[in-house]
Amino acid sequence: MTGLLHDARVSRGQFFRLMGGLALASAATACSTRPETTATTGGGGTTTQLKFVGVSDQKAPMDKLAAAYAQATPGVRVTPSYAPTDQVQTSLRTQLGAGNAPDLHVVYPGSGSAMSMTQIAQAGLLADLSAQAWTQTIPAGFKPAFQLDGKTYLYSAGSSVIGAVYNKQVFQQAGIDAPPTTWTEFLSVCDKLKKAGVVPIALGAQTPWVTQLITYALVPSTVYAKDPTFDDKQQAGQATFAGSGWQQAFEMYLELQKRGFFNDKPNGTTFEQQTSMVATGKAAMAVQVSAVLPDFRKAASSPDDLSMFPLPGADDANSVWIPAGVVVGLGASAKGKNAETAKAFIDFLGKQENINAWAKEIAAIPLTQDASSTIDPAVESFLPFTKDRAVPFMDQRWPNAEVQPVHFAVVQKLLAGDSTIDEALKKMDEAYRK
Repeated sequence: MTGLLHDARVSRGQFFRLMGGLALASAATACSTRPETTATTGGGGTTTQLKFVGVSDQKAPMDKLAAAYAQATPGVRVTPSYAPTDQVQTSLRTQLGAGNAPDLHVVYPGSGSAMSMTQIAQAGLLADLSAQAWTQTIPAGFKPAFQLDGKTYLYSAGSSVIGAVYNKQVFQQAGIDAPPTTWTEFLSVCDKLKKAGVVPIALGAQTPWVTQLITYALVPSTVYAKDPTFDDKQQAGQATFAGSGWQQAFEMYLELQKRGFFNDKPNGTTFEQQTSMVATGKAAMAVQVSAVLPDFRKAASSPDDLSMFPLPGADDANSVWIPAGVVVGLGASAKGKNAETAKAFIDFLGKQENINAWAKEIAAIPLTQDASSTIDPAVESFLPFTKDRAVPFMDQRWPNAEVQPVHFAVVQKLLAGDSTIDEALKKMDEAYRK
């Protein structure tokens, strides 16, 4: 068990109660510190270059805020580059271990991946951000995603949700007036779309991280709505993936495939192809995280045609819960030669106007809010759930970085017909106990 999980003792049921509701989060103002390592001279001076390596859904906000920082702090320039999520989890982690990490880099919340905050901080590779003012306003329910042993190592601008990104025009053409609110209604909608000659659900399972999203969208209803303390019991050895609501979620996942609601060969379809299918109307929807909604909009001829709704994982609408997690963030390399300068840039990101700007670019709910904060209309339907029917993304409380890749792999095998659900859950349990 990691120090984060041991010390935090925050169950999924407590997650949003502790936070007091996303919509009630208080405003924050953080002071920006000018980099101590930057020197300027009258004849043109010197410039400190900060290298940042992130993932594609960080590009829009990082490019915008790096440019703003260059204007505010002429002696420092942030140079961003971006890589696919799956590549970052391997190549960047190797760089960190070898001691040649960039000054700033992507960090995932919690503890469940190789590039997660806990895994990297435990190795002594992340700079402590706790002295920065914005860290004092992190909602209590979010602290396990940001902190290890009471110290903050991650910057993130807010939270995102997982649900169905859908093409409203395709729904209307198929005679569907409103998104479904129960599992039975959802199956009926998929059937109607299929009969209308449209792929109901685009699934890009060739891209490993996409495999997890349907499970993540269903498990809040099949597991945590029935037992909000499931994580605590699992950590204590009193619960397992096998024999839990994870079984039902996998059955529901495969039911969608058996009914022909996915595109052909989902294991041979990429995230980019999935995005294009929904954006162009070849498919009606895709189960995705709201942070990539801008990617769908960019690929659409009419961005207003795209919106989201919670994927209903229960037949009683009042028993439908949703996944809502801290969005992928960034940290500063603890051993980098520009560590103080990198931390100063993160302090700049912690200003409320910059939290708002980052969150807006990726359709996230801002970490803290003021009068100028906005919520993307596409995620407004999720807000009623955030008070007491939402849980963090599952991997954010897993104890190691082994479970997530196993989850990716078993879903691909299930879709290929090369495994049973019992075998899949057994492998996940084995990875959890490592």
